[in-house]
Amino acid sequence: MNKIVIAIDSFKGCLTSEEAGIAVMKGIKTIFPDCEILLFPIADGGEGMLDVLISATQGKYRTLPAHGPLMELIQTQYGISGDGQTALIEMAAISGLPLVPEEKRNPMLTTTYGTGELILDALEQGCRRFIVGIGGSATNDAGLGMLQALGFRFLDKRGNLLGTGGKIMSQVASIDTSAVHPALKETRFTIACDVHNPFCGSDGAAYIFAPQKGADARMVKELEAGMQALSQVIRSATGKDISNIPGAGAAGGMGGGFLAFLNAELKPGIRLMLDALDFGKKIKGADLIFTGEGRADRQTAMGKVPSGILEEARKQNIPVIVLAGSIEDADQMNRAGFQGVFSITPGPISLENAMKPEFAKENIRRLVTQICSVIHPFRNSFSRR
Repeated sequence: MNKIVIAIDSFKGCLTSEEAGIAVMKGIKTIFPDCEILLFPIADGGEGMLDVLISATQGKYRTLPAHGPLMELIQTQYGISGDGQTALIEMAAISGLPLVPEEKRNPMLTTTYGTGELILDALEQGCRRFIVGIGGSATNDAGLGMLQALGFRFLDKRGNLLGTGGKIMSQVASIDTSAVHPALKETRFTIACDVHNPFCGSDGAAYIFAPQKGADARMVKELEAGMQALSQVIRSATGKDISNIPGAGAAGGMGGGFLAFLNAELKPGIRLMLDALDFGKKIKGADLIFTGEGRADRQTAMGKVPSGILEEARKQNIPVIVLAGSIEDADQMNRAGFQGVFSITPGPISLENAMKPEFAKENIRRLVTQICSVIHPFRNSFSRR
């Protein structure tokens, strides 16, 4: 084997993308010590996206205080690319579900205001291009909080200024844009979005995602009614009908907010990552690619990190092996084109033990060593592909 690529997603709650990748590399080196190995930390637009993009763009972190999902002031960060032109924002870092204690999760109250504060700060730093990952939100406010931080004012029927949270969506009667930050007119937003749910309806943000964020059945109905009403107000104010656009329901409707007011482009997170890494060019001549994630199932082949890796690899006829903590639907993944799908778990074991980082690293190293041992007698046929 002359060249092997590693591009493995994080094993959430256990290993970062880089930690998992290093474990794979150790397994490869055991059998192929002279092989060229390219290790790409990778993410799909959610957790870990910021680190990947900062590395890819030779950027830097910027730390600042901003308001969390319940308007509490916390320290957070975003990135600025090395050339100073592009802001790199992971909305979960300031508006994410893990920031809200389970007993306080309530999408009627949570807001994306803090994400808007990060955008505002980046505008003041001179950024006019934005890459924003919107996975992992604690919110269902259609991005209204974010827009409020940028100067948009949402008013009720009496002309009163509305507060924050998903509860205000049904009350919005008009939108005042007179105080919007002027730089937004010359700013381009690319949004990493990996769901295709529409803004509202039975497959929309409220019905599909709000329960995961603390909404009970009554709240879900109220949020859905609010999104239906808001979509009509947005249509009247902007001429844009976002109600059925795929992805508009992402992050509690934040995808729709970006589309309606910030002329954004929604793009699959893994596609955005691979473009930023110039992945297709760098993997040329590779004999094999290792990818994977914590749980592999039929969704793995439908827009997650391994599917994006496979799409690029097939263009160059490079075989791809998937490593995962747990596996379902392996036959379907093989039919999708993966050369092999392997669980790193050696046998019956508790989830608690399986999630221990050092144990997981050793299991990855051991498995990859075994895979490479099987490949070793056939290495010349790999290199002659």
